[in-house]
Order: sequence, then structure tokens, then C-alpha cells
Amino acid sequence: MSATERPFTSPLLHEKRRGNFACVGCDLDLFSSATKYDSGTGWPSFWAPLEGAVGTTKDTTFGMVRTAVHCSRCGGHLGHVFNDGPKPTGLRYCMNGVALTFKPITA
Repeated sequence: MSATERPFTSPLLHEKRRGNFACVGCDLDLFSSATKYDSGTGWPSFWAPLEGAVGTTKDTTFGMVRTAVHCSRCGGHLGHVFNDGPKPTGLRYCMNGVALTFKPITA
């Protein structure tokens, strides 16, 4: 399933603590809080995933071509990646908040 919650409704949008954002389906760490930024889109956004954590596929739904992002372990749909993000990658991983969990670093 690849449905997305409404923009600006995910509690993870405002998460500011240090930690990792993980797949809700299999608990694989996907993104570090160090790469999270406010894209203004209403969904949690990151400029890079953790190494090997995500895969991508071509998505042609809604009459457009996008790049879908999925968990590399369980295949769960996470969102989409776009080429309009900040440096250093120039990418915006626009993630579905309900597909993620947050694991704070407590040390």
C-alpha cells in the first residue's frame, strides 16, 4: 500500500531530537536526524538516507513520473525522492510519516 497521510499531520514533521527514523514495518533504521530538514512540504524530509537503507523504483501513477522510495529490507513504501533538495546531495526524500518511527539517541 502506498497511501500518504495529509500534509502537516505527522508528529514526525516536528521531531527535533537526535536519533534515527526507522521503517514502521520492520524497524530498519532509514534516516538520521542529522539529514532531516524543513522542506515546507508538510512531510518529514531528508537530504540523504542511511547507506543501503532504501531502494527506489519508477512511479508513473497520477499521470506523472516520480521516483518512489521503499525500505530495502521489507519493501514498504516510504514516499518519493525529488531533485530539489538542499546541499550536499540536492535531493529531497519526502517521506510518509506513518511509514516511519523515531528512535531517539539517549546517550
